[in-house]
Amino acid sequence: MGFNFDLSQVDHLLSTTRAVRKRLDLTRPVPRDLILDCIRLATQAPAGQNIQKWRWLVVDDPKMKEGLADIYRKAYQPYIDYQKKMVDKVGRTDASGIMESSDHLANVLQDVPALVIPCGLDRISTDAIPANFAGYYGSLLPAVWSFMLACRSRELGTAYTTLHLNYEKEAAELLGIPDTVTQLALIPVAYYTGDDFKPAKRLPVEKVTYFNGWKNTL
Repeated sequence: MGFNFDLSQVDHLLSTTRAVRKRLDLTRPVPRDLILDCIRLATQAPAGQNIQKWRWLVVDDPKMKEGLADIYRKAYQPYIDYQKKMVDKVGRTDASGIMESSDHLANVLQDVPALVIPCGLDRISTDAIPANFAGYYGSLLPAVWSFMLACRSRELGTAYTTLHLNYEKEAAELLGIPDTVTQLALIPVAYYTGDDFKPAKRLPVEKVTYFNGWKNTL
C-alpha cells in the first residue's frame, strides 16, 4: 500500500517547526478563519477514548491581550532572573540568544496578533498517579502540537509557553474560564518574518535511543 505524501515536505515541516519569538510579525493581522483552519486540523489529533475534551480560546482583543501579557510578565521576570543566574553559574555560552528572544517575547506579547489558549474541559487531581497524568495530558497535548504544525505550514509562527499558568486563576478571571477547566498553554500566533527556518542542533539519535533496556544502544 502506497501513500502520496511528499516525505521531503513532511520532514521539512517536522524538522523546522521552531519556537518563534523575535520573528513574529507584529504588524500583520492574522485572519480568524486562518486560525480556525489550524484548529480544525488540530482536532484530528488522537484523544483518549476519542473523547475530545479540548477547547480553544483565541484572544485577539487588545485589552484582553494586554491583561494576559501583564500576567505573563509577572511570572516571567522571576523565572528569567533565575535562569540567567543558573546560566552564569554553569558558564553556558549558547544561552544568550534564547534569553534575548525570551525577553523580546515578554516585552511584545500584547502586540502579537492572536494569543491562543488551549484548554481541557476538566481538571486532574493533584495527587493523581503518573498513569493518570500521562493519560490526561496525552489526550490533549497532541492536538496542541498539531495546531502548531498547522500554523507552521501556513507561514504562521508560534511558541509554546506556560508561564502564565503560575497565575492561572487571574487569567481565568480575565477570560471568564470556569474553575473546572484546565488551561494548557498560551501560544502566540503571528506571521513570521524573514526566510524559512532550519533544523535545530540536536543530539545524535543514536545517543538518545535505547533498545530493549535502559541505555542499551545495541
